[in-house]
Amino acid sequence: EFNENNPETGAAGKNMRTIPHALDTGGAQCVIIATLRAWIGSKLNLNGKCRTNQFERGQSPERSEHAPNDRCGQTFHISCKTTHCKTSKGTNVSHIVILDGFTLNPGDNPWKSLAGFGTIDIHDRTAPDQLITRAREADILITNKTPISAEAIEQLPKLKFIAVLATGFNIVDIDAVRKRGIPVSTVPVYGTTTVAQFAWALILELCHHVGQHTQSVVAGNWARCPDFCYWHTPQIELVGKRLGLVGYGRIARQVGVIGEAFGMEVFACEQPGFKPPPLASVTMCTREELFAEADIVSLHCPLTPETDRMVNRTLLSRMRREAFLVNTSRGGLVEERDLAEALSAGQIAGAAVDVVSAEPMQADNPLLAAPNCLITPHIAWSTLAARQRIMQTTADNIAAFFAGQPQNDVT
Repeated sequence: EFNENNPETGAAGKNMRTIPHALDTGGAQCVIIATLRAWIGSKLNLNGKCRTNQFERGQSPERSEHAPNDRCGQTFHISCKTTHCKTSKGTNVSHIVILDGFTLNPGDNPWKSLAGFGTIDIHDRTAPDQLITRAREADILITNKTPISAEAIEQLPKLKFIAVLATGFNIVDIDAVRKRGIPVSTVPVYGTTTVAQFAWALILELCHHVGQHTQSVVAGNWARCPDFCYWHTPQIELVGKRLGLVGYGRIARQVGVIGEAFGMEVFACEQPGFKPPPLASVTMCTREELFAEADIVSLHCPLTPETDRMVNRTLLSRMRREAFLVNTSRGGLVEERDLAEALSAGQIAGAAVDVVSAEPMQADNPLLAAPNCLITPHIAWSTLAARQRIMQTTADNIAAFFAGQPQNDVT
C-alpha cells in the first residue's frame, strides 16, 4: 500500500498500477515483488550502506557490515532516513519509541511484528540525558535496560503504556506508573530453556575447563607431552553431588531437571512469598542450609530489597571449600568484593557469573582479578530463539493493551 502523499513511498506509488486479483496470477505477483524490490533497493542504496539482498536472505536489513551504526526498516511501511514505521490502518496511530533495541535486534530479529501498531522510532541505545527528548511524544515506550524514573514519567504526559523487553522490571519506577495508571508489561516466559542451558554451560566449564585445555593444546602442550593425556585442573564428576537452587521458578526448576539427569541430588530454597509445588525429588531447605550443603549453588531469584547483596561474606563462609557459585540471574544478588575475597582465599573452589552489579562491567570490578572466576557478558538470554520469543510476546503485550486487557502487567 503506497501513498502518493507520503514522501517516502510517493515515487513508487506514482509508478505503480493497481492490478486486480494480483495474487491470482503468478505474473502479476512477480511484477509486484520486482517493483517492491526495486523501490526498496533504491531507498536502501541512497546512502550506499544497506543492501537489498538482505531481504532475500531473510535477514533484517537494519544492520550489516556496511551499516554498523545506521538503521533501515524491514517492512514496506518504512522510512530508511528516519526509522519510522507507519501503519496502513490510518493516520490516527500510536507513537511507539524503542529506547534500546540493539541487543534484542542487532540485525537478525526484525521489528516487523510491531509495525502494524503505529509509528515506531527505533534507537539502539538511549543515554539518560536523551530520554525525555526521545520519549516526549510517545504513547508507548519499549525498554530493555534503559531506566524510566519517576522524574522521567512526570515529564511524559502522553505516555500510556510501557513494554519491558525482559522479565525483570526494576528499571521502571512502579510506584510512579501506578499513580498515573500506566500498565507495564514484561516478558515472563522466554528464556527458561535458554538460560538453564547456559547455566549448565557454566557449570560444566567449571568442572572441566574445556576452553583452557583447548588453548593449551593449540599452544602445543599436547604435542610436547610424554603421556597420551594430561589435565591442568581437577576433572569433576557430577553424579551424587548436590545442586542447590536459590529461587525455584521456571528456570531454576529446569536447571534442577538437568541436574537430576546428571545424577545429582537437588536442593532448593524459594523466595519469600513464592512457593511453587516442588518436584518429589527436590529437597526444600533454608538458604543457609543450602549454602552449607551444596556442591554447586546456582542463583535464580529476582533482585529485590530482600535479596540485594544477599550472597555476602556470611553466606560464602558457609560454603564448602570445593563448592562452586553460579549466577545467571542478577548481578546485584552478590557482594562482589566478598566473592572475590572468598575466591582469592580458597574459601570456595570457583565461581561463574553471567551478570554483574553494574553493566556494562566496570574496569575496577574486583571479580576481574579473582582466581577461577568465569565471567561472560550477560549472554545467557541471548539465543535467537529466545529473542524471537521476546519480540513476539512484546507484540502480544501491545495488542492486549490496545484491546483494553493488558497482559503480563506487573503494576
